Amino acid sequence: MRFAFTDDQLAFRDAVRDLLANECPPAVVRAAWENADGRSGAAWGALAEMGVLGAAAPESAGGLGLSMLDLVLITEETGYAALPEPFVEHAVVAVPALPDPAAAIAGTEVVSAALGGAPVAPYAAAADAVLTEEDDALVLVPRADLRVEPEPGVDGSRRPGWISWDAAVTVGDAGARAAALDRGALGAAAQLVGLTRRMLDLTVAYVQDRNQFGAPIGSFQAVKHRLADARTALEFARPLVYRAAWSVSVDDPDAPVHVSMAKALAADAATLTAQQTLWCHGAMGYSFEYDLHLFMKRTWVLAAAWGDAAAHRARVGCAVL
Repeated sequence: MRFAFTDDQLAFRDAVRDLLANECPPAVVRAAWENADGRSGAAWGALAEMGVLGAAAPESAGGLGLSMLDLVLITEETGYAALPEPFVEHAVVAVPALPDPAAAIAGTEVVSAALGGAPVAPYAAAADAVLTEEDDALVLVPRADLRVEPEPGVDGSRRPGWISWDAAVTVGDAGARAAALDRGALGAAAQLVGLTRRMLDLTVAYVQDRNQFGAPIGSFQAVKHRLADARTALEFARPLVYRAAWSVSVDDPDAPVHVSMAKALAADAATLTAQQTLWCHGAMGYSFEYDLHLFMKRTWVLAAAWGDAAAHRARVGCAVL
């Protein structure tokens, strides 16, 4: 058996990576903290034009008909860029569940999601609809029936909001709800892997340039150890995320457990990396003027989203015991 991504999967990832490097540099993420809706602007339309937003939709509906294994690398790149969009909620969770995803595939309608906990959806005020749950079923609430109460958040772009509604359209049963929850947790795990990579890349560049006592601080053993610990955590988490994507794609009966293992380890790795890279930067790392804080704060939000590490460890424990 070949345990590797195909050339097509890697090429699609590279194309999305290049697109996000051009359309979503840190300046765009920073601007999203201050603009009207917290979103990226041109990047969303570019992703739609490439077909990324409809990658998980069936070909019969105008999508690409790709699996989570195809989508996981792309989702990781949106994490690396800290894309200020509800990408996981829209492209990973909602699009495969929508009875008519045409507008979502084109990016002309934005769908957020609030599942598995408090009815709080990111980008709620900017969404045209929200996928949520009612009586253990999966339901879609259109904008006309949606009420949003904004909630302050540590990530200035995600603009979370408490949602309530007058009417909703049922789009799936309890099984569809459970599958959507797993896709959300897996998508968040993939983004956390991307964020971990980005924080490490930023910090490696910083410690090579920052000099103290006549030498780059990256040459100091204490700095090396902290970054090595973060890299080790990344290398343990990333294979579990990819394995979970494979399990979901082939309907493995153990897929929910694999998703929980991936989310728990990815959250741990990203949280540790945020701590270690902040330490390596000193006060500079938390300052608003430096880009690292954009990725740290997205990490803290996603580590708690779609179930935190403790919740997913409990789920694994129940399956094992």
